Amino acid sequence: MIRSAVRGVGSALPRRIMKNAEFEKLVDTSDEWIVQRTGIRQRHIAAEDETTVSLGEAAAHKALDAAGMTPDDIDMILLATSTPNNTFPASAVEIQERLGMRHGYAFDMQAVCTGFVYAVTTADLYIRGGMAKRILVIGSETFSRILDWEDRTTCVLFGDGAGALVLEAVEGKGTTADRGVLASSLRSDGTHREKLYVDGGPSTTGTVGHLRMEGREVFKHAVAMITDVVEDVFAKSGITADDLDWFVPHQANKRIIDASAKKLGIAEEKVIVTVHLHGNTSAASVPLALAHAVGEGKIKTGDLVLLEAMGGGFTWGAVLLRW
Repeated sequence: MIRSAVRGVGSALPRRIMKNAEFEKLVDTSDEWIVQRTGIRQRHIAAEDETTVSLGEAAAHKALDAAGMTPDDIDMILLATSTPNNTFPASAVEIQERLGMRHGYAFDMQAVCTGFVYAVTTADLYIRGGMAKRILVIGSETFSRILDWEDRTTCVLFGDGAGALVLEAVEGKGTTADRGVLASSLRSDGTHREKLYVDGGPSTTGTVGHLRMEGREVFKHAVAMITDVVEDVFAKSGITADDLDWFVPHQANKRIIDASAKKLGIAEEKVIVTVHLHGNTSAASVPLALAHAVGEGKIKTGDLVLLEAMGGGFTWGAVLLRW
C-alpha cells in the first residue's frame, strides 16, 4: 500500500525574542505567574517585515533542503494557518510563488491550533489517493497580530513561527513497521466556538478582530479531547503508549501536556516539550516541536511518533507516523 513518509523537516522563527519579564510593563502579571500557570518562558514576535508567508517560506526552504529536494519536486503545498497574509488569495499560493513553483497547486487549511494535524492527515489522503507524490505541509502563524495586548489572560500565551515537512509517497506492506503516516483521527465540535475565537472577520465586523478565550473552559476540555483522538489512533493501529518512541503534543500549556501524557500512560522522557521556548504558536506548534526534536537528534528514522493538537472550534486530532 501507499504510505506518506516524512523526507525532511524545517522551521523558522522571528528574530525578536520576548521574555516574560517584558509583560510586567504591559499588564498586571509576572514571570513567576506565567511560568507556573503555563510553562512558557519566552516567545518569538514577528517584526513588521516578518509575516506568515515569509516565515512559512523560510521553513519550507529548510524542509526541502533536509529532504534533498527543490520546489520542482513538489506537487502540492498545504498551509495550515489562522493568520493569513490576506483574506485572499490563500497564503499558500504566495509561498508557492516565492518558491518559484509554477506547477501543482496550493491552498490554506484553517483548523486553528489543530491545523497542522488536519493538514498532515489531508496530505496523506491526497498522496494515498494518487493526487500527489510529494507534498510540502506547512504550519505558519503570526498570532501576535491578533492579540489584545491589554488582555493579560491571552497576550502572554502566544507567539509566532513556522514549521514545515515534506511528505513523499512510498510503498509499504500495510503494517505498523512501514515508514509514514499509519493512522489519524480528527474531530470538531462547534458548540464550543465561543470558548476560543477571534471577535472579528470579513463577513461580520469587517475587521481582523482580537483573540478571546475562556482559559478555564479550554483547559477543562483539553485533556479529555486529546485522550479521545489518541486512543482512537491506538485502536486503529494496534499501537500502545509503550510502543511509542516520541509524543509530540501541541505546545499550548505545560500543565495540559503533562496531564495528557499521564492519562495516556506515556512516559515523561518520551514527551517533546518546547512551550517554554515558543509559547503557543497555533498551527506552527507541532512542526516547530518536530523540527526542534530532530535538530537535537532525538527523533530518528524508524521512530514511532505521535502528534496531537487541540484548538478553537473546538477542533482536535492526532496522527501516528513512523519517521
